[in-house]
Amino acid sequence: MFRLKKTQESLAVMEMAEQCRVEAEKLYRSGRYHCAEAVLAVVRNHFRPDLPEEVVQMASGFGGGSGSGCMCGAVSGATVGLGLVLREDKKLITHLTRDLHAWFKGKYGVTCCKTIRAGNDKGICPVLTGEVAGKVAQMLSER
Repeated sequence: MFRLKKTQESLAVMEMAEQCRVEAEKLYRSGRYHCAEAVLAVVRNHFRPDLPEEVVQMASGFGGGSGSGCMCGAVSGATVGLGLVLREDKKLITHLTRDLHAWFKGKYGVTCCKTIRAGNDKGICPVLTGEVAGKVAQMLSER
């Protein structure tokens, strides 16, 4: 019984992560949101729907590597999302942020937007936006 319940929980987490991945990529491709906004919108929609939609504007300056091309906006948006959901648990936020960065670096080699885009065309942005949204949804669902 315990194993079945654990399997069902794992399946639910994977389904949530995939739904968030698809939604974030769709938001980015719509042109209404950039990477950071799309990730934060998905986190808000699924984990803090009680908050006004305007909270997504908190991530407006993070797109394109915060204008300087450095930190990936999707990672920045996810980091804001962790704080939005976990609020007072700063140790957990810090731990999950480190895990998110390590996961992203493992996948893309760096967290620098400019470096990632130098080796790829801009078409990578909606894909990695979706992947980051899926990962942060997984992290939040498993906690």
